[in-house]
Amino acid sequence: MIEISNFDHIGIRISDRDKTVAFYELLGFELIADGGFDKGHPLVMLHPSGININLLGPATAKPGENILMDEKPKYPGITHLAVKVKDAEATEAFVIANDIAITGRRDFRGTKTIFIRDPDRNVLELVGPGPSVATLIAEHVHQ
Repeated sequence: MIEISNFDHIGIRISDRDKTVAFYELLGFELIADGGFDKGHPLVMLHPSGININLLGPATAKPGENILMDEKPKYPGITHLAVKVKDAEATEAFVIANDIAITGRRDFRGTKTIFIRDPDRNVLELVGPGPSVATLIAEHVHQ
């Protein structure tokens, strides 16, 4: 077994640098370094929570489409990034006030979740307070 302490970062391929940086800045991320975006190296964005995303680009095929989520063939790969939020209602109000489309929602045993998309349609799941999704699924399966 490898002793893992936590995720270090998540890499997301994007097509429009300015639009995507503005989107993640709206969510509270700060651009702290450009490792050479135009050459395929990451834009490093850090959230006050400690979550680090690397925006990689530029994408050269199907800009604005997410082949993992939007196409009928189900390709392998990471389909979404899920983050816990402190207040589900305040998060939803923020999303609506900033004209970010909610593309899905769940309320599973009191844990409210909404799904949004970045400019390239990469999915972010915003999970409200309550048990982790892993705990909720495990409890549901074992009932």
